[in-house]
Amino acid sequence: MTIHVVRPGETLDTIAASYGVDPAQLGAANEVPGDGALAVGQTLVVRFPRQVHAVRPGETLSSIAAAYGTDPRTLWQNNWALGGGDALTVGQLLVVSYLDEKIGAAAFNGYAYPFISPQLLAAQLPYLTYMAPFTYGISAGGGLLPLDDGAMISAAIERGTRPVMHLSTLTESGQFDTERGAAVLTDYALQDRLISEIFETIQSKGYVGLDVDFEYLPGYLAAAYAAFLDRLHRMLRGQGLFLWAALAPKTSAAQQGLLYEAHDYAGISAAVDAVLLMTYEWGYTAGPPMAVAPLPSVRAVLDYAVTEIPAGKIFLGIPNYGYDWPLPFVRGTTRAQSISNQRAIELALEHEIAIQYDETAQSPFFHYTDSGGTVHEVWFEDARSLDAKLRLIAEYGFQGGGVWNLMRPFSQIWQVTAGLYDIW
Repeated sequence: MTIHVVRPGETLDTIAASYGVDPAQLGAANEVPGDGALAVGQTLVVRFPRQVHAVRPGETLSSIAAAYGTDPRTLWQNNWALGGGDALTVGQLLVVSYLDEKIGAAAFNGYAYPFISPQLLAAQLPYLTYMAPFTYGISAGGGLLPLDDGAMISAAIERGTRPVMHLSTLTESGQFDTERGAAVLTDYALQDRLISEIFETIQSKGYVGLDVDFEYLPGYLAAAYAAFLDRLHRMLRGQGLFLWAALAPKTSAAQQGLLYEAHDYAGISAAVDAVLLMTYEWGYTAGPPMAVAPLPSVRAVLDYAVTEIPAGKIFLGIPNYGYDWPLPFVRGTTRAQSISNQRAIELALEHEIAIQYDETAQSPFFHYTDSGGTVHEVWFEDARSLDAKLRLIAEYGFQGGGVWNLMRPFSQIWQVTAGLYDIW
């Protein structure tokens, strides 16, 4: 796998020719528009096929996989253009294998809301070990708020991805609620009801485990939260199920703030099978323009985390989005718009702006001026920034990565992931 950064004057055809690859496959894998438009500074993931198959009349994805001693899931991973589906045309070229030199094996989880496009979900599922529909919230009475997750679960199982139940303190309004989390942790009648409904849901829907994300808990609830997780863990383990927990990105045990204080890294780690480090949102909607996950900040969290948590229990949080800030930034007033990485590239094309790259943050960015004369600053993720973060999984010996989230298309995150790792 090679990551190419587009230079002035280059076209998809000239880039493909320089690497000896098919331009149509290169364009499809990187979601280049039909007219071949490329932004200067844009990245393209170049992968080199080892074995290619031309579809013959009567062949199916399953029959082709069997002929090569592989499986449809691998063919989906090697051919983004299939979209996780099985529709083939005679003469279509499928990559059976690549010459990638993998740096390891890892598990990957992704989060998605129930309103995700079925086509987008299907395309991404083959690259995921696990998929978590977001989210089961908690009612005032301690019960689960419903989630329309049936179609997502079926789609995951069909593509060899294991569904994981996600539990959070989101309320009917869609916001994390401190009081609701506190009530469950301190009122054992509410807690009993919640746990009973969790098990009913897992068993009826075929989930393989539970992922818990209680945010904005005050520090005095740290022990109660760890105890709640420990109770869940013991009960789930008895059913052959696992438990994960999401952790705010801390750099010390004494870090202050409502987001951090109740997340006792050591205590929570001891109570669960794995944790997700939410290593993103340094750049956020109400904050000043900056990278969503600057690499030095991510490393600072990881360096602390491995002093409290066994590395093999950790999933690294991987952001799949960016932000567009109108300038000048005024704290308390300016609000950035969350955008997809693909939309960021489109903005650079529309405004004929070259994409730049911050070597310290390891993140792409650019400025443009809209039709009303307002200057904007955009930070997002591309193949380079994702490669830098994904390599940390092998460097630190983590179990894998957790992608937040699957709602916006960006094929390069999956091209880089599959180029670097054998996905469990």
